[in-house]
Amino acid sequence: MTGPDFDYFCQLIRNRSGLVLTPEKAYLVSSRLTPVARAEGLSGVPELLAKLRANPVDSLVTRCVEAMATHESFFFRDGGPFEQLANQVLPELIEARKSVKSLRILCAACSSGQEPYSIAMLLQEMSARMPGWRLEILATDMSEAILRKARSGLYSDFEVRRGLTEERLKRWFTPEGACWRVSPTLQQIVTFRSHNLLHGSAGLGGFDIIFCRNVLIYFDVDQKRRVLGELRRVLTDDGYLFLGSAETVIGVSNAFELSPGARGLYRPSGAQPLSRTA
Repeated sequence: MTGPDFDYFCQLIRNRSGLVLTPEKAYLVSSRLTPVARAEGLSGVPELLAKLRANPVDSLVTRCVEAMATHESFFFRDGGPFEQLANQVLPELIEARKSVKSLRILCAACSSGQEPYSIAMLLQEMSARMPGWRLEILATDMSEAILRKARSGLYSDFEVRRGLTEERLKRWFTPEGACWRVSPTLQQIVTFRSHNLLHGSAGLGGFDIIFCRNVLIYFDVDQKRRVLGELRRVLTDDGYLFLGSAETVIGVSNAFELSPGARGLYRPSGAQPLSRTA
């Protein structure tokens, strides 16, 4: 699959979502757009791409962008970042914020909600150390369809078995038919909002912790640099940034530096170490 229609589509997707497509990814375009083409009553993906190029109606463009997005997620994904959050980051920030009693966390590209709800579980499990605190997680994604699922807090048995211990499942979920419903205690901490990382950070407010994991791998260098600059702008000077294990700021941005001895965990450049607590 090549030609002007394909090239136009690749540029369209890049501009809307940051996803960089090349001719080698034609198979991915074909597999993910085939259901969209069928729903439009078209003969196949080539006709869909031609239609988009001739008349890029926003509703159809949005459906195509959402079809191309990767929404792989599960609870406590990769383990390590959540151990760092519980054992290092939260204890340090709890000590540093004890006078204001407030923590605000951004979970960017949150997909179907498993990551922000995992963070909410950790916050609640440490709540004895934060009595009377204001805790807020802002979870964002550019896909309204995936945000509707996240807001519902309803997950299949397969989804909750990916990453949750039996103890956490029983504590934080209630069975609902063949599915499981997230506890209202967790839902009240998390706010879901539609947002595209490429559109900047205006209106998001400031954060003590930012999770932006497994997102930058889909962007080119210029887009990565721009996004990292925006994340630095809304992160407190003593805050923390979590990136995916395959992502780095090296050679991309000097706004952040790796936290000593911690893979995927970054501090604003020049930040002073916070005092450790037991």
